[in-house]
Amino acid sequence: MQSTTDRATARLAWTRAALGDSSLGLEPASADASFRSYWRTHHDGRSWIVMDSPPAQEDPRPWLKIGQQLAAAGLHVPAVQAQDLEQGFLLIEDLGTRLYLNELNDDNADALYGDAMDALLLMQTRMAYGDLPSFDRDVLVRGLEVMPEWFLGRYLHHTPACAEWDVLEAAFNVIIHNAQEQPRCFVHRDYHSRNLLVVGQNNPGVIASGLLSPGIIDFQGALAGPITYDLASLLRDAYIVWPRERVEAWVESYRQRLRLAGVIEEDVDSKRFLRWFDLTGLHRHVRVLGQFYRLWYRDGKGGYLADVPRVYHYVVSVARSYPELADFAALIGRYAEGRDLTEVANA
Repeated sequence: MQSTTDRATARLAWTRAALGDSSLGLEPASADASFRSYWRTHHDGRSWIVMDSPPAQEDPRPWLKIGQQLAAAGLHVPAVQAQDLEQGFLLIEDLGTRLYLNELNDDNADALYGDAMDALLLMQTRMAYGDLPSFDRDVLVRGLEVMPEWFLGRYLHHTPACAEWDVLEAAFNVIIHNAQEQPRCFVHRDYHSRNLLVVGQNNPGVIASGLLSPGIIDFQGALAGPITYDLASLLRDAYIVWPRERVEAWVESYRQRLRLAGVIEEDVDSKRFLRWFDLTGLHRHVRVLGQFYRLWYRDGKGGYLADVPRVYHYVVSVARSYPELADFAALIGRYAEGRDLTEVANA
């Protein structure tokens, strides 16, 4: 494996060669929870992003393949200007810095989420998913098991007793069954406010057709999975919270669009679809509750800890609203209530 210094040197040299400019520099563009990193450069009055995907850790080929398919479906993903798959460098369109997370407010949320749901409907109706890895039971189980290991075990120093494991497994079975009974579709997996950008008409992008905004990034982990997964990622975002009534209104509007598109059956009523949405979001947040601590303890990445209280609230509030998950909510609360969940020991 290259050292950090060697990697930086190779990255800069490749970028200068790709753009034919020996004087340009690179600046950090965004952080990532993986080994992938993003760097911004400026050349000839335009900015570009260099995506650095060390091939041994982050194969760039899935990103390229899925990106091409999304673009063909009419979605705005970064266009590729140059690539070196052996080194793991890509020179791509700069979608700007206007992340949904920083742009959303009470006044524009309906419009911005409307754009995001337009894009989501295109993904779910135009994107083939038969050759994608399946969001199957094994994947669902592995995601849920992150929480007992890293949140209960590593962070709270609690090893569940046998009776508590029964509670966890019963809740996990409810959540897994909910995911498995839904129609399947293309699933982005991280369709939320840090991976969507507001792209204006004056952006010097190279998109030829389709939706201009939102710009969509971080799609390389796509799977074939449940119809409400990306909707829950979007509307029950780990980084921003909206009143439940407003979220449920957005959910219902999207359910009606899915019915009109023939994606879900006529007999999927509001109550059933909301349960799909709630419990699919619960799966995501149970996983994230463990993952954010894993990123700290295992990888030394503490930037996500500030978002843990929001994720914890999602987990317990949704679980408490379904009688079959009440014991699960009580178990989690027994060991976590009253703690500052952002306070951790050193890795």
